[in-house]
Amino acid sequence: MPESYYFEDLSLGLTAKFSKTITEADIVLFAAVTGDTNPMHLDAEYAATSIFKERIAHGMLAAGLITKVLGTQLPGPGTIYMSQTLKFRAPVRIGETVTATVEVAALHPEKHRATLRTVCTVKGEPVLEGEAYVSVPSRASLAVRAAE
Repeated sequence: MPESYYFEDLSLGLTAKFSKTITEADIVLFAAVTGDTNPMHLDAEYAATSIFKERIAHGMLAAGLITKVLGTQLPGPGTIYMSQTLKFRAPVRIGETVTATVEVAALHPEKHRATLRTVCTVKGEPVLEGEAYVSVPSRASLAVRAAE
């Protein structure tokens, strides 16, 4: 798989994945960066009284793994996020490995954009699903800029 794709390289069904085990440090750092100190994520006693019975990772922490795929793999460097839908299906617990998968679902050649199916799974089961709409660098656009 190339390190990145130009729009002209994309095809329907093309996929890329990234997996990461979520750690205590990931949750604490995410809370510090975002300011989301919901006790569901940080306080074991509080979380024990919840429907999940234990602390869970921030949903957006798992969703953030999608950006790793978009920005470094598919399409790759130069990709601009334009929109993202998310449906949270299940919690992510400390120590679980999340796999973010991105799949090309539609191509929009007039503006070098793509619609991508995005899903994060734990043990093969979806924890979140959505759709991203991105602007993708193209060889044609680079050639026009180089000629100017």
